[in-house]
Amino acid sequence: MSTNITSENKTATNIDFLPLSGTDYVEFYVGNAKQAAHFYKTAFGFESLAYAGPETGCMDKVSYVIRQNKLTFVLTTPLRTNNEIADHIYKHGDGVKVLALMVEDAADAWKQTTSRGGKSCMEPTVLKDDNGEVVLSGIHTYGDTLHVFVERKNYKGIFMPGFRKWESSYNPPSTGLLYVDHCVGNVGWNQMNPWVKFYEDVMGFRNILSFDDKDISTEYSALMSKVMSNGNGYVKFPINEPAEGKKKSQVEEYLEFYNGEGVQHVAIATANIVETVIDLQSRGIEFLKVPDSYYETVLDRVGSIEEDLAPLRELGILIDRDDEGYLLQIFSKPLEDRPTLFFEIIQRKGAKSFGKGNFKALFEALEREQDARGNL
Repeated sequence: MSTNITSENKTATNIDFLPLSGTDYVEFYVGNAKQAAHFYKTAFGFESLAYAGPETGCMDKVSYVIRQNKLTFVLTTPLRTNNEIADHIYKHGDGVKVLALMVEDAADAWKQTTSRGGKSCMEPTVLKDDNGEVVLSGIHTYGDTLHVFVERKNYKGIFMPGFRKWESSYNPPSTGLLYVDHCVGNVGWNQMNPWVKFYEDVMGFRNILSFDDKDISTEYSALMSKVMSNGNGYVKFPINEPAEGKKKSQVEEYLEFYNGEGVQHVAIATANIVETVIDLQSRGIEFLKVPDSYYETVLDRVGSIEEDLAPLRELGILIDRDDEGYLLQIFSKPLEDRPTLFFEIIQRKGAKSFGKGNFKALFEALEREQDARGNL
């Protein structure tokens, strides 16, 4: 009896070689980690978790680890010049260096990805202390960004060996941020498809959504995007590249000021976007605003929603729907003086998509900011 393997089954077979449980942490290289940690605690509601530096035997850098629910950020700064971290900050400004992914077997993750063409940045490395061991390995991705595979099933400590618990009397209340929903990368001209192929071939991801310059365009600028997802959907990486337009697109502005390819934004999930955004705004986070006219027709497009439209309108929260449900989303202004890294706050009410219906209004709002900076 013959067995007919469908393309769906083939895809499932192809992605099994790199099972991921989600995002372990996001590491930022920053000019002053102490101040950055204070900012993220104050503005976003993170709590102190762990610290590494000279006091723990790390003589060339310091790292502060902060956490909110399942969302973990590592903020790292160099203590001297003439090293990779200092050079990264000089070139890019503050930005994302590592997208760390949870795995059951970091050695196998490294073997599977490097055997398929991934460029190693860290061979499997075992870190040990009295609380057990963490195994790390890693590969390069677009720009200077890294994927680090983290295996912590045999570790009971606060974060990982080399870190100590960071006690602080200053721990502002949570803003309701839950976990990383997705991370978006900006790549150069004609580089989206090569990086899509990288995620397909090296990491077993699949392209679940594609947007071309007809989907993502305004009167002045355009971009293209493809969403890459691992097998269980826990890890999603949209990849953007510029497209031809009358003026400079947001991706071109990013590439110019970041001096290359990198993480454009981190999308963070919340269970109540209205409460979260009100809280974030009260702490000083600024968000992009779409014209009020957006809300005059939005319910005609997306249908009925459970939320009252008035607070969404007042806060500037966008709404979109797909076959699975709807989503609510809003985008911060850049968190740095360079117009590079920003954050998205997203609440999914069943929707699996990324807000295609909001692209035009969102990008027009971005263009107003670009124009104010003189970069459009």
